[in-house]
Amino acid sequence: MPAPFKLDVLFEDNHLLVVNKPSGVLVQGDETGDVPLSELAKEYIKEKYQKPGNVFIGVVHRLDRPVSGVVLLAKTSKTLTRLNEQFKTRKTEKIYWAITQRAPQPEAGTLVHWLVKDAERNTTKALTSEKPGSQRAELSYSLLKGANGKYLVEVRPVTGRPHQIRVQLASLKCPILGDLRYGAPEPLPNKSIALHARELGFEHPVLKTWVSVQAPLPRIPAWQPFQP
Repeated sequence: MPAPFKLDVLFEDNHLLVVNKPSGVLVQGDETGDVPLSELAKEYIKEKYQKPGNVFIGVVHRLDRPVSGVVLLAKTSKTLTRLNEQFKTRKTEKIYWAITQRAPQPEAGTLVHWLVKDAERNTTKALTSEKPGSQRAELSYSLLKGANGKYLVEVRPVTGRPHQIRVQLASLKCPILGDLRYGAPEPLPNKSIALHARELGFEHPVLKTWVSVQAPLPRIPAWQPFQP
């Protein structure tokens, strides 16, 4: 299987594979038939370790297709089960960086909404009160830097709902750069959105040590003013 890009491996051992996903790549396969990250990871392991036959890769969590950053994959079913439990019980630490069209007001805070997903349109609405079928969503955010009329915002989600960060920042009238679905006025040239899973912290499922992995920012002009 020809890889459309070289897998950017951030951390690897016998149990885990952590990669920096580029925007535009699916984490898991869907009806488009495009090659997902999970399949590319299998090919990487097959080639690196000369493994014949099937290779196990378990998807622990997902990022939206236009989002870049840290993705954690499991190499064994036992690892997958243990990591799934950590995500379910919110024992992980997730840090995202987003570039927004305007500065959030206030510059730091906590957002709580109830989200309703429209499966047909693949969009999510953020409600201020609970309704039947809605899911509670919570995150904290803080403004890190402004440059060229754009703003770098750090987001720490407490929950992990579909499109959560995108719709909750949009509710502050701070749509993410390039995110036409939630109010950005124009696309980015590569059709990504300026949302990046910057860092992921979790307990190693076997060693029980704390692991924290950081993903470099995309090398595109939108992110250039905010490179560390």
